[in-house]
Amino acid sequence: MIGSIDCMHWEWKNCPTAWKGQYTRGSGKPTIVLEAVASQDLWIWHAFFGPPGTLNDINVLDRSLVFDDILQGRAPKVNYSVNGHEYHLAYYRADDIYSKWTAFVQSIPLPQGPKASLFATHQEDVRKDVEHAFGVLQA
Repeated sequence: MIGSIDCMHWEWKNCPTAWKGQYTRGSGKPTIVLEAVASQDLWIWHAFFGPPGTLNDINVLDRSLVFDDILQGRAPKVNYSVNGHEYHLAYYRADDIYSKWTAFVQSIPLPQGPKASLFATHQEDVRKDVEHAFGVLQA
């Protein structure tokens, strides 16, 4: 696991007037979208500011370079075992807005049974790492 991935809208207080329309969404205030991958110790493995017009996580992901390190072999080596099967592929913890790709591990929306409930609880807890990193950046 590399970390948790998410996006946040950061208000751009000094946005030039000529650019305001490109960076404004429903709130009426210009924002810059920051995509980040953060680990539990607040280490930010990836940061990407979305270009104008990228108003949600998926639009930013389409333009992001987040997978380049994995594709070029520069990502941290990851080894883990699930149900006795060894895996060597890096993955990101993500919320349910992200696509159902093998690179994203998402929580179970309606867990059935104690094992699934425990997994969902832990997944939601550790996915908050990126939210915590966003809070530290804003402070």
